[in-house]
Amino acid sequence: MLSVKNLFQEILDNDESFRLFCSIAAGGEMQGGWENGRIAALAPESQRTLVPKIVRHGADEDKHGRIFHALLKKRGLRPAEVPDETDYTMLLEKHGIGLAHEQLKRDEPLTELDIVTYLAHSRVTEQRASEQMKTLHKHFADHPDLGRAVKMISNDEDNHLAYCHEELLRLARSGHGRTIQRILRECALAEIRVYRDVSLAVMAHMGRILGWPMARAAILAAGIHGVYVYERLVGWRRMVSLELPERRDALGGPAVPAPEYA
Repeated sequence: MLSVKNLFQEILDNDESFRLFCSIAAGGEMQGGWENGRIAALAPESQRTLVPKIVRHGADEDKHGRIFHALLKKRGLRPAEVPDETDYTMLLEKHGIGLAHEQLKRDEPLTELDIVTYLAHSRVTEQRASEQMKTLHKHFADHPDLGRAVKMISNDEDNHLAYCHEELLRLARSGHGRTIQRILRECALAEIRVYRDVSLAVMAHMGRILGWPMARAAILAAGIHGVYVYERLVGWRRMVSLELPERRDALGGPAVPAPEYA
């Protein structure tokens, strides 16, 4: 029976597919850590109070990258080269979503609009990350190797999403409401296209590694396209709403260490 749990279990049970899965995940998390570090360093004076939270956000992303590398090491595997077509972060940047890396590499202070853009981009991508980790948590929280990692990362992603909601609402109250809604919509519509393309690319690579028959690959591709159609029509709206989160000041303290994965 083809199910989400069975699909992930098959990927986790094979060394090569597990290697690719962890390498893709680690690459995206480490890139997010770098981006947050640069944004914290370049934040404008008007948003300096936000810097500790941006730093915490980046530290969490770096931690997640180390966790995925540690999972590889535990199985005696080395990181795989991440195919360009599966690089979610790079493809989002190519679509003009978030702050460009060329901008972040320069030592020029960001503007308040840049911070709004960063938070809106993060609100959309953290929605995706939170949902994906909830799925893994649902099926693999008790997994002997993956369980602790899934629980920790899922909790962190929920914190990141809460932080984005809270800070965007703060900026909306200070007069950025229309800009935030415009950027959120642009980000969400671009993200669902990138997510579809990356999902198709990842499943194609997994299918070749695991030797999936054409019929199974076609069913999975049809499912990915179906999700895209739903998100293009109505699903994107969940990515642009803002509400006061239950977790208040979610990134207000230091990053929670993960010594077992260090």
